[in-house]
Amino acid sequence: MQMAVVPSLSDISTGRIAMRPVGGLPLVHVEQPQSLGASRGLKRAFDLLGATALLLLAAPVMLVFAVATKLQDGGPVLFRQTRVGRDGELFECLKFRSMVVDAEAQLPGITHLNQNSDGVLFKVARDPRVTRVGAVMRRLSIDELPQLINVVNGDMSLVGPRPALPAEVRRYVPDVQRRLHVRPGVTGLWQVSGRSDLSWEDTVRLDLYYVDNWSLVQDLSILAKTVHAVVRARGAY
Repeated sequence: MQMAVVPSLSDISTGRIAMRPVGGLPLVHVEQPQSLGASRGLKRAFDLLGATALLLLAAPVMLVFAVATKLQDGGPVLFRQTRVGRDGELFECLKFRSMVVDAEAQLPGITHLNQNSDGVLFKVARDPRVTRVGAVMRRLSIDELPQLINVVNGDMSLVGPRPALPAEVRRYVPDVQRRLHVRPGVTGLWQVSGRSDLSWEDTVRLDLYYVDNWSLVQDLSILAKTVHAVVRARGAY
């Protein structure tokens, strides 16, 4: 009787998997992810050069929306939120403020609108707290541009896992902890695969695939796909 066994390693590239006999038993050996090895320095250099160039190019657009946000209601231009970075270090993630000033205070009154069934994150396609200027920024992902400053500061990468909230990390099972082995990204596989339309579980699965199969070529591919995703505005809310 012939058998075919499907191992639970389908999200790991075949180039990192090898069969090695140990004590007469065929064991699967998985090589260390490239992002945890010597290529980390190359990725950081790419991030620093890329983020600096993008900041210079995007500066006029950022200035326009910073002024528009301030004029709209007089509130702060930037939204600052604590996120979890590489190796579990906390950092202040920057975005253009796209919601009303008291958005957090209004959250309890609209929790029934949450479209995220897993309850980990709050997602709603037409969030009533989003301002008119904020809606434009979200549709075009302009609200994410200040995160380029996070990249220059070394808190984030141009491409990587979605920046996780501390409450998310507290729910991680041991296997998901490797999501924190690399810097979180301004964009990533989650960004080009549906963005807010994805469930939390799908986002985590894509992030783990990225961590386990990193390459500079993949980063370049994701950046190119990000431009297409922003133009289509799919899942942008």
